[in-house]
Amino acid sequence: MPQLYPVAGAKIYIGPAVNSVPDDADVDATDFASVTFTEVKGWQTMGSVGDAATLITEAVISQGRDLKAKGTRNAGSMQNNFIILPNDPGQIALIAAENTDYNYPFKIAFDDAPPPKTSVVTATIAAPGVISWTAHGLAAGTAIKFSTTGALPTGLTAGTTYYVVNPTADAFSVSATVGGAAITTTGTQSGIHTAVTVPTATTKYFYGIVMSANEQGGGANTARLIAGNIEINSPVITVAPVGGA
Repeated sequence: MPQLYPVAGAKIYIGPAVNSVPDDADVDATDFASVTFTEVKGWQTMGSVGDAATLITEAVISQGRDLKAKGTRNAGSMQNNFIILPNDPGQIALIAAENTDYNYPFKIAFDDAPPPKTSVVTATIAAPGVISWTAHGLAAGTAIKFSTTGALPTGLTAGTTYYVVNPTADAFSVSATVGGAAITTTGTQSGIHTAVTVPTATTKYFYGIVMSANEQGGGANTARLIAGNIEINSPVITVAPVGGA
């Protein structure tokens, strides 16, 4: 049976203004990694996101037919509505963005994170420490946490998020940051250790210009809404869910 992917539970975030948007070929998820995003709450309607090509049509007399080709691409005009939350920092930022000519980074986080993967593991005392998990299937950069019935080696703290580095078929090390240095473990350990992934959901990133932040009216039984429309001004980068079972 096909799986449905509801819009419900999705969140949209806005970052600080940028002076310029990278060329299409240079835009990827790393451009957004250091951005401090603020959620725009009260999201009531989500507009469309993603590229569409412009149609080029030429009528050719000798062939008696219109010939067609794809022209430039446009990532769309995202027509959003938000219920009014006067004190929400995200809505305040969105309204402020409409008053400028700048581009802003945006993030959409969907509510489709897979269930976590978990297993009993062992850890070595070494530089770096090595976590043994048979056929774990985890890619480098996967977020993971540990718990224990006793004590973890020094260098690892229960409940802290770490990231897989140097994975092999049945083992890996962990770092404190994505792509960071593998952690050295020291001291002694005891008890049974358990590792669990911290799955991430589908995330979309893009740059855009806020074109409107006006209030919509309606009849007596209509709630006032902010029409926060965004002209997407870059490719839309989609990061797939990771870390699930």
